[in-house]
Amino acid sequence: MIVNSSLDEVKKRENALSIIKDIVENKGREFLFDLTGLSGGFIASPSELSLLETYVGPAIFEDALQEVGIEHMGGEKVLPLNRTSSGILATILTLVEKDSNVVHYLAKLPAHPSIPRSCSLVGANYFETDVFEDFSIPENTSLVVVTGSTMDHEVIDEDEFKKVIEMAHEKDIPVMVDDASGARLRTVVFNQPKACDLGADIAITSTDKLMPGPRGGLMAGRKDLIDEIKVKVHQFGLEAQPPAVLAMLNGIKNFNGDNLVKSFERKDQLFDLLNENFSNIQKTPTGVMFTPEGLAREIDVSHDLSDNDLAFVFALILLNDHGIITIPAVGMPGASATIRFDLSTTDAFNLDLEDLSQKIKSSFDKLVDIAPNEDECKKIIFS
Repeated sequence: MIVNSSLDEVKKRENALSIIKDIVENKGREFLFDLTGLSGGFIASPSELSLLETYVGPAIFEDALQEVGIEHMGGEKVLPLNRTSSGILATILTLVEKDSNVVHYLAKLPAHPSIPRSCSLVGANYFETDVFEDFSIPENTSLVVVTGSTMDHEVIDEDEFKKVIEMAHEKDIPVMVDDASGARLRTVVFNQPKACDLGADIAITSTDKLMPGPRGGLMAGRKDLIDEIKVKVHQFGLEAQPPAVLAMLNGIKNFNGDNLVKSFERKDQLFDLLNENFSNIQKTPTGVMFTPEGLAREIDVSHDLSDNDLAFVFALILLNDHGIITIPAVGMPGASATIRFDLSTTDAFNLDLEDLSQKIKSSFDKLVDIAPNEDECKKIIFS
């Protein structure tokens, strides 16, 4: 393996960011195409920027965020956080006791790593499954977790979603929903209700996923639990700072579900183009993807790389040669190595899909050429 640790993932990400910087400085931003679905944004007027002071900002923008945040997420109160992972950590620190159980149901394994890592920090027993018949809630369970949409955009079945919430509430156990992208993907594309409207006690979304907001988290839910979790958030410095709160506010105001619907329609065209050359390309709700295992099945030369390494090399080739940004190139440690080409982003709407398919094909051909040369692959990943 080339990428063996979280430190290796950090170094890979640093290399990708240096490539992005080089493209912007030497060619221009228009030569970058962020297809991660996490491109986010920072919408703010000059008058709003002038209010971004330590105490003035929260006084103005956190109050305004309550109204639009509740409309977007449901629930009784919202809480802005510096990351979705921060909200997950704060919730588990608040509600989960040592040696108690946390059980998690999601459409497809694995869960986001922040959930088991947070459980480990408090000494809780953690169990996750994507088989509904295997899901149960044992005695001494302090929290039930549901993922609305996985890292690879697998969306939970609504009936199973409701049943898990009912099972938890029958035992008076709170339910936390990791709805990072699901708060928009589930509701807009799949017409599911908001997590809080389904009965979730806490729901958390990422404000840069499938919307023009900053990298941050927004929690919604029962007022009593939000207030309790908020204490822990401030104790550990997990709260969103004024600039992020402002950007969340305006990101939600400017969210346009029509973009998700359009990407849902365009994905079929891109899939058909790529399917002419690839046997393992898969559709997502808003684009197409190669899983690491699927990508490995496309490679017909002998090599010693792991499936994830192949995905990382492919992602860096796409970035370096064509300015195409995908999650395996820039993702945080533990992020999925699946290469998604998300068509809901602003950059995607400016792309000709036939041209994009050719760039993907040429990058893959280069991957096949260098895969047998591990040293060359290391150079591409780490520069």
